[in-house]
Amino acid sequence: MNHLTETDARILIDDLLRQVGWDPRDKSEVGTEVPVHLTAGKEPAPDYAGRSSFGEASYHIAGRADYVLYGHTGRPLAVIEAKKNAINPYVAKQQALPYAQRLDAPFIFLTNGELIYFWDHQNDDARIVDSFYSRRDMERLIEMRQSRKPLATIDIPDYYIRQGETRQVRDYQQEAMRALDHAVELGKKRFLIELPTGTGKTDLITLYLKRLMKAGWAERVLFLVDREQLAKQALEAIQDVMGEYSSYWLRPGMVRQEKQITVTLLQTMIGCHEEYSSGYFDVVVADECHRSIYGAWQTSLTRFDALHIGLTATPANYIERNTFDFYQCKDNQPDFAYRIQDAFEGGYLTPYRFATGITEIIAEGADLNYEHYDPAQFERTWTNEKTNRLMMEEFDRLAWENYKELAPGQKDGPGKSVVFAITKHHAARLAHYLNQLHPEHKGRYAEVITSDVADADALIRRFKKETYPMVAVSVGMLDTGFDCREILHLVMCRRVRSPILYQQMRGRGTRTAPHIKKQKFVIYDFFKNHEYFNDSDTDVFSGAGGYSHAPGGPKAGPRPSDNLIDLGLEDEWLEAVNYVEVGPDGERIDKKEYVTHWEQTIKGHTDDPILQKVRNDEALTDEEEDQLARRLNTPKHFFNEENLRRAYRNPGGTLIDFIRAALGLLKLKSKDEQLEENFRAWLVARSLTPEQAEYLSLLKNRGIATGKVALEDLFSPPLSILNAAGIGVELFGEQGLRTIVDDMNNAVFKAVKG
Repeated sequence: MNHLTETDARILIDDLLRQVGWDPRDKSEVGTEVPVHLTAGKEPAPDYAGRSSFGEASYHIAGRADYVLYGHTGRPLAVIEAKKNAINPYVAKQQALPYAQRLDAPFIFLTNGELIYFWDHQNDDARIVDSFYSRRDMERLIEMRQSRKPLATIDIPDYYIRQGETRQVRDYQQEAMRALDHAVELGKKRFLIELPTGTGKTDLITLYLKRLMKAGWAERVLFLVDREQLAKQALEAIQDVMGEYSSYWLRPGMVRQEKQITVTLLQTMIGCHEEYSSGYFDVVVADECHRSIYGAWQTSLTRFDALHIGLTATPANYIERNTFDFYQCKDNQPDFAYRIQDAFEGGYLTPYRFATGITEIIAEGADLNYEHYDPAQFERTWTNEKTNRLMMEEFDRLAWENYKELAPGQKDGPGKSVVFAITKHHAARLAHYLNQLHPEHKGRYAEVITSDVADADALIRRFKKETYPMVAVSVGMLDTGFDCREILHLVMCRRVRSPILYQQMRGRGTRTAPHIKKQKFVIYDFFKNHEYFNDSDTDVFSGAGGYSHAPGGPKAGPRPSDNLIDLGLEDEWLEAVNYVEVGPDGERIDKKEYVTHWEQTIKGHTDDPILQKVRNDEALTDEEEDQLARRLNTPKHFFNEENLRRAYRNPGGTLIDFIRAALGLLKLKSKDEQLEENFRAWLVARSLTPEQAEYLSLLKNRGIATGKVALEDLFSPPLSILNAAGIGVELFGEQGLRTIVDDMNNAVFKAVKG
C-alpha cells in the first residue's frame, strides 16, 4: 500500500464508489478529470456545464477535478481529490476547495484509496470516514438542511403513551433532552448518556429521536443493541412513541428495508455494515455503548458518519477510555449523567437489601487469573450437591417468609425470582433442587432459561406474564437486557468480580412495580460479591467508591479490568476454554468437534427448502429464520447462535453466517482482514490530526507483520530509518505515544487472536 501511485489509488477509489452504489462508467453519475475554470474576473467565463459567473480578480487558473459526483438533476454534489498512497489526502484541502466552490458542490472527499476524508466545507472541517457517501445520502442531507428547524421550536413533552398507559416525562429525562439540544445545536457529533438500569433510557431516547425527526435533523436512525430481548424492547418503545415513523428489526438473512428506523443487533451489523454507506444513517444510537468501542464490535458504530448517541448504565469510573474518546467527552465524564442514589431518593428505582445469615461461600482462592478461568472447573471447586441444595433451601425459606413485606400486593408467593448460576450444568442442578422443594407444581416452579432451551423467548414471556415459573435460573442470559418489574428476589450463586456486571445483575431488581406495591427487593449473595464491592443498602456501590478484598478492609480506588469488553462469564469462554457447554445438563463438547458436527449436519440437509434459500443467497422471512433456528436447536446437537459463536470463537457471527460458512459460501475473515477492519474502525473512533492518522497507519502495518506494536520496534529498522520514535514523540508526546500504542494493541491487535 505504501508504494501505490495515484493511478493505483484511482482503481481503489472506483471500487469504493461501486460499493456504495455509484457507477464510475456512467458519466451522468461520476465525472472524471472534469475541467474547472477558476475564473474570478469581471467577465463571465463558461464552466464545464456552459454556465457563467462573475468574480473580483482579473486572473484565470484552469484546473481539473479528479472526480465529480452528480445528483439526479445533474447538480454537482461532491468533488473527489485523489492522491497517491504516500500522500496524506488531508493536505489536498486547498487544492479541492476552489473546484468545489466553482462547481457549487457542497461536499468534498479527499482520499488516497486507504484513508477517506469527508469535508462539508461550508459547515465543518474534513474528518475521516469509513466510506464514500451515496448519491441519496448527499441529496437527502441537502434536503434536510433546507427544511431544518431549531430544536428549541419543538416542545419537550410532559407526558407520553407507553404500553397503553400515560407516563410522565421525568425531570432528569427533560434535562437530558435539553442537554442534547444544546450539544446538537453547537455542532457536537457524539453524545454519551449515563442512566442507571430501570430509569427509562429507551423511553428517553425514543422521545428525543421523535423531536429530531420533527425538527428535520434526522430522517434515518440506527438503533444498536447486543441482546435480542433489548431489540424487542427497543422496537416496542419506538413503535409506541414514534408510531408515525416506519421501523423494523433487521435480522440476519433479511433484505434491508428502506424504513426510517432500523433496530438491529451489534452482531448482525458487524456482518453487514459494509452494505451501507457512511452517510446512510443520520443518527446512531448504541445501547450499553461501553461494549461497542472494542475490536470488531466498533465497526458497527464507526462505519456511520452520523450523530452518535451512546447509552450506558455503567458509571464513568468503569467506562473504558476509548468510549469517552469516541463520544468526544472531556475529562472522562459523560455529557449527561444521573446518579443511582438520586434515582432511589426520587422513587424512580426500588431499593434493595441483602439477605443475612445465609451460607456464604468464600471464593477468593479462585481469583488467580480470574479473567479467563474455566467456569466448569470453578463450579467443581466451589460447589457440590450439598452446598447447591443448601443455597436453594435457604433462599426458598427466606423468600416465602418476606415476600409480603417486600410487596404487599404480591398475590402468589414468593414472587418472581432470578437465580444466577455458574454453568448450564449448575443451573440445571439448582432448578432441580427448587422443584424438589415444591413437588405440587410438577417441575414448573423453577425453569432453566439458557440458549439451549427450546424457544427461550417464549419461556421468558411466560415467566413475565404468567404465575409459573416463579423462578428463572440462568447463566448469562438474564444478566443484562432482561426487564421484569415484578422481580422481588435476586440470587447470586456465582462469583462476580466485574463491577459493571455486578451492577447490571443488581439492576434486574430495581424497576418499580406499583401494581404489586413493591417496596424493596432482596439480594441473596451466597458468594459475598457485595462485600467485595463494599455494597450495602445504606451505602450503594455505584462505581464512584472503592472496594476491598476483605470485609472491613480499607477502601481502595478500583481499577477497571484490562478486559475492554465486559460482557460477563460467557465471553471469557470465547478464547480461553476449548469446549462448548451444551444442553440442559451442560455437556462439554470440544469446540473443533462441535464445528465438525455442525458442518456435517448442514451439508447433509441441503435439500431443506430454507437452507436452499440461504445457499441461493435469498432473503429469509422472520418466520423462516425462527423456524430454522428452532429446528437446529434440537436436543441432539443444540446448534444455536450462542454456542456457534463460542465454537468458532467469533462473537460477531450470526446463524446465517455460520450456515453459509458450513456450505463453503462464506469465508470467515482472516486475521489480517479483521485487523485492517478493526484498525479503520479504531481510527475513525478517535479524534486525531491528519498527521497522527498517517503515523498510526504506518505503525499498523508493522503490527500486522509482527502481531502487535512494541515501542522497541520504533528504534529498530525499518521504523528507525523513518525516525518513527522521534516523529511519534513530536505528534503525541512521550507518555501520549505510550498510551496510543497501548490503545492500538488492546483495541486492534489484542482483539484479534490467532
